[in-house]
Amino acid sequence: MEAQTARWVGILAAVPFVMVLGNSMLVPVLPTLQARLDLSPLETSLILTAFSLPAGLTIPLAGALSDRVGRKAVMVPALVLYGLGGALAGLASWAWPERPWALLVGRAVQGVGAGGTYQLAMALAGDIFQSRERSKVLGLLEAANGLGKAVSPLVGGLAAAVLWFSPFFVYGVLALPVAAAIALGVPQPGRQATAADGQGRKGGGYGQQLREVFARRGWPLAVAYAAGLVTLLVLFGLLSRASDQMEQRWRMREAQRGLLVALPTSLMGLCAYLVGAGLQRRPQAAPKASAAGFTLLAASVPAAILLAGEGGPLGPWSSGRGPGWLVGALCLGGLGVGLVLPALNLAVTGAASRSQRGLVTALYGTVRFVGAATGPPLFAAAASGAARWGLAAGTVATGLALAWGCGKVLRAAWGEPGRSRGEGAGGRGAGAEAGLASQHPEPDMPWV
Repeated sequence: MEAQTARWVGILAAVPFVMVLGNSMLVPVLPTLQARLDLSPLETSLILTAFSLPAGLTIPLAGALSDRVGRKAVMVPALVLYGLGGALAGLASWAWPERPWALLVGRAVQGVGAGGTYQLAMALAGDIFQSRERSKVLGLLEAANGLGKAVSPLVGGLAAAVLWFSPFFVYGVLALPVAAAIALGVPQPGRQATAADGQGRKGGGYGQQLREVFARRGWPLAVAYAAGLVTLLVLFGLLSRASDQMEQRWRMREAQRGLLVALPTSLMGLCAYLVGAGLQRRPQAAPKASAAGFTLLAASVPAAILLAGEGGPLGPWSSGRGPGWLVGALCLGGLGVGLVLPALNLAVTGAASRSQRGLVTALYGTVRFVGAATGPPLFAAAASGAARWGLAAGTVATGLALAWGCGKVLRAAWGEPGRSRGEGAGGRGAGAEAGLASQHPEPDMPWV
């Protein structure tokens, strides 16, 4: 990878790293916020919801807008808004502790900004890089996302040790320089290429083109979206439930829990990077990677239940075990997620042409947000009794079904014989890309 290209990748990878701090950095700080602001547990949980809900709703709108005006024209203001929203939340916490609604307004502003960040970074990477480079770059972006998940609890705890409201200001300290780097240091291929690729707008309009994409690729996209939702649901459900267990059973402090939870997320990030690099050389291996990943993810839920020592066939045996056994089950899930996500990211970014990629990718981001938001309450509701084993059985069945479904979709994308470069969708858009895009052609996949 050339020095200039590596610089672009580094800047793009900073976007998911910053975005993922949005909620996870505050998790170890929530008890402090609850005490300082005199909040109920429900009001405290709204600090996370006020961020996630606007972010999930904004992602498709930001993606559609980026298809029209360009990725950078949306990403740069979004990052600025993300940082300013965090600062507003911090100011509200310090200056108006008796008005928690002001804190929630700041978090909502921050969530709107977050909606225009990571998925557009994925779409911009898909615009810039060709198919074999693209898989490695998307793996790097996913690795940066995993790194953010790993270090964010520690960053939040350290910042709160200085001043209890200071974590909110960390967002701006990180996001504003990244916004400047995106604006000044990353190219945007595309005005000519997008215009050529989107000539159909004159005849049928942008909405019609998207309907055609989903009419042709509705089943593969549905499978990919469902896989993304389930993957993040299980991952965050496991992590949140494990964090509760570490506190209730082993009386661990926040820093200890953060360190142990960082192990599976770090493993996920490392695996995502290695798998992305491997798919760059052998994209036809994506079906095997996704199948193996979903199998491991499905196995991690019953393993975590058995090893947590909460009862069941191995309850008495596992009750005397330390938390390392539970962390081992979490690492199994982290490894599974690291195998699955690079293949899914590559498939989704290749599911549409450049002029439509923003919205297709953004919808994928929305379902991932839904999964991450749904997992913790679902796992908490099924924390004991038959519901716990029902959840385990449902996870295993869903994981194996997705292993089969994703394998079928990815085999169709990379395993069709007799397709030569540029033949996808009848060669649509052949020769249309200009400038930087001519150096990085669209992927050789039937999705396009």
